[in-house]
Amino acid sequence: MNEFDLIRRYFSRPVPAGYLGGGDDCALLPIGVGLQLATSTDLLIEGRHFLPGADPRCLGHKALAVNISDLAAMGAKPLGCVLGLSLPRVDERWLSEFSDGFYSLAEQAACPLVGGDTTRSDGIVISVTVYGQVDPALALRRDAARLGDDIWVTGTLGAPHVALQFLTHKLSPDPELLAAVRPALERPQPPWKFAQHLPGLAHAALDISDGLLQDLGHILAASQYGAVLHYACLPIDPALDKLNEPLRREAALAGGDVYQLCFTAAPNHRAAIEKLANEHAVQVSRIGFIQEPPGLVVLDDSGVPLSVAHAGFDHFS
Repeated sequence: MNEFDLIRRYFSRPVPAGYLGGGDDCALLPIGVGLQLATSTDLLIEGRHFLPGADPRCLGHKALAVNISDLAAMGAKPLGCVLGLSLPRVDERWLSEFSDGFYSLAEQAACPLVGGDTTRSDGIVISVTVYGQVDPALALRRDAARLGDDIWVTGTLGAPHVALQFLTHKLSPDPELLAAVRPALERPQPPWKFAQHLPGLAHAALDISDGLLQDLGHILAASQYGAVLHYACLPIDPALDKLNEPLRREAALAGGDVYQLCFTAAPNHRAAIEKLANEHAVQVSRIGFIQEPPGLVVLDDSGVPLSVAHAGFDHFS
């Protein structure tokens, strides 16, 4: 099987009317009048972002999910994506499962694969670029938080971090707990449908990829504000309840690979946000507020600031 056979067999499913997919020098995507094109690229590298031998169907899902999450963070509607795939060899079983996982999420999110590239390498490298559209006046920019805004998160926190600790043998084996937390790491579910309705309700947003504290810090830096979080309000995954408290706290505050949203919104939009979340079956939690003094403070049940050793993940730290 040559490169072009591989593309035709596994990555040439039909695209919607109005699109031009693979086979030309560029893909073509329609975009509405008065809208901006939102785009983002993420790399997944074997041994760095996923373990050798990772389930290919889950990997196909996650490769697209982490990019869909970026569109959700802007409140953008997906339009399409392109895939770069570098492999050490052609493994037809692996390709079949990877492409099925990728296409399954692409269909759910209405984000068709419209092109890309393949090549050979020593290990697996995956690059996905997504495109979406958003009203530029309502895009959920990081620099748009306002004084007094509530701080919200979707979904739960901590499970992907704990799963990774088990898989990299940093925690003693616990098969039952690993089974409970592993899907959150390998098959993240970013709330893209919910996010498309946040513009007009929320001000600033981002997706939690490197840890809540570190990622929220990007909003605070861009918006030039500080924040207070209430630890008791964090939606920590219930599977973590039996862990010791320092590990549970680290997972919730600094654990990455969550791919849920952290966003800010005015207090008078609380009811509308909760109604929207109910309509889309998305869990939302109000965890704190934006304040004028700089810095990020996490308070315990007694109102005492908590000490946190790690804020989140950095590739080059």
